[in-house]
Amino acid sequence: MPKFEGMMTGAGLKVAIVSTRWNDFIVERLVDGARDALRRHGVAPGDIDVAVAPGAFETPTVARKLAESRRYDAIVVLGCVIRGATPHFDYVAGAAANGAADVAASTGVPTTFGVLTTDTIEQAVERAGTKAGNKGAEAALAAIELVNLCRSIEAGAAGE
Repeated sequence: MPKFEGMMTGAGLKVAIVSTRWNDFIVERLVDGARDALRRHGVAPGDIDVAVAPGAFETPTVARKLAESRRYDAIVVLGCVIRGATPHFDYVAGAAANGAADVAASTGVPTTFGVLTTDTIEQAVERAGTKAGNKGAEAALAAIELVNLCRSIEAGAAGE
């Protein structure tokens, strides 16, 4: 019985990062973490592009355009939505998450979700490179692994 796994090597991959301008003081740290993780795993700096959406709600539109261009092996979606006193948080966070999943499912381009959804600014800071690690880096590493896993599955299916 074959077991498919994704290797953690990004050599030769072209990756697009979709980030947000909203909460940029947090998101810039996520983008830096993602870029660093991609480079450390072999993605050439010139093969990493960043597109900046106004906010998390708009990231699926940008991710879809990038995926449909067929120039990228993976899309990494990064942002930060901090809960406020209104239900706005739920709509924005849900739309961003569902939209990223839809981009991956409908285009076949591996798309990972690194949008922080936190209750406080402090929680966001913790997840952008302090106590809780850098979720941008984690999303980038998941993208590398996912691309390689998909390729492994395709190669296995072709060998049947």
